[in-house]
Amino acid sequence: MIDSPTLAIRRLTLTGFRNYSSLRLATDAQLVALTGANGAGKTNVLEAISLLSPGRGLRGVTFDELARQGGTGGWAIAAEIDAEHGPVSLGTAWSGQPDAGEGGSRQVVVDGEAQRGPGALGEHLRLLWLTPAQDRLFAGPGSDRRRFLDRMVTAFDPEHAARILVFEKVMRERNLLLEDTRPDAAWLASLEAHMAEAAVAISAARLVGLEALQTHIGEARETSSFPWAEVSVEGEIEALVAAKPAVQVEDEYRRILRDSRGLDRAAGRTLRGPHRSDLEVVHGPKRMAAGQCSTGEQKALLIGLVLAQARAVKAGAGVPPILLLDEVAAHLDRARRKSLLEALAALGSQSWMTGTDAQLFEAMVETGAIFHVEDGRISEVMED
Repeated sequence: MIDSPTLAIRRLTLTGFRNYSSLRLATDAQLVALTGANGAGKTNVLEAISLLSPGRGLRGVTFDELARQGGTGGWAIAAEIDAEHGPVSLGTAWSGQPDAGEGGSRQVVVDGEAQRGPGALGEHLRLLWLTPAQDRLFAGPGSDRRRFLDRMVTAFDPEHAARILVFEKVMRERNLLLEDTRPDAAWLASLEAHMAEAAVAISAARLVGLEALQTHIGEARETSSFPWAEVSVEGEIEALVAAKPAVQVEDEYRRILRDSRGLDRAAGRTLRGPHRSDLEVVHGPKRMAAGQCSTGEQKALLIGLVLAQARAVKAGAGVPPILLLDEVAAHLDRARRKSLLEALAALGSQSWMTGTDAQLFEAMVETGAIFHVEDGRISEVMED
């Protein structure tokens, strides 16, 4: 058995979540594979883990959709974690009563103590994930790539998610105020000042994160089995932040917002800002935009990006993130599957994977654990 990773889930407990009425799953493995038929509940386990971080998890659905059919309407997730500074207990739950206080009825607990919000989870658990829905990320809308970028940056800088929430909240308030026939000018100016401050912080974090990512892409360029990429962010505010002092950019964005009030009012939304930025990825060996590559090439690029981001997080924060990789091996040949598993083992933290066939993970028999999932029940596959 390899040395214990610096970040790992040792025990996961689900109650009333998706197709699990009750589940307790314990493992000391670094590489964990969940196998079984489609619809058995493999991805549900990864989704539960993803909810031990700020946000709505890897599927991005509303919390009431996560409750088990025929159950109480609520759900709970708890985990015992080996973290950087020692063991920690994390938990989150949804009561099924959306009006139970500010922010709904999602509860978050750390070591038995209730927290004010889910942001506390990001202080203990860093996660990156890859799902089949992202296979066409580069050919889809820019909003999907922007969310992918921001999740990667958040794994490197946990405060990034909070900045985005602040920006979006204030932007919604500004949009509502602009609907008034005679909006309060002082209030508008105040909201725009808050937006400008958050926008600059968001854009700066994206640039720093992408610089770190590009560095680690370059370091593995000659040795990785996955194609290297060139990454950048296309955005008005990011371009300004790259060229000017932050204070000057804040002033400029405030002017942009002030001068755009009429256009934004007519459009019913804010037309300029970091919420309009896009992640640009180029397939390095082919010198081709990722969106023009084949589906298989795009999947390989995504895997390479996630591995590079995990290495960047490890270098910057000292702790590699836990990876959640849904159906990651399905379209990889045997050599690339082996290379992927070797890369995951080298990271040092835990990786959770899913697949319909246990043979996809044959190369990790000595270093990981394979579980069979069927009808909301999980059992470990024991090798001879």
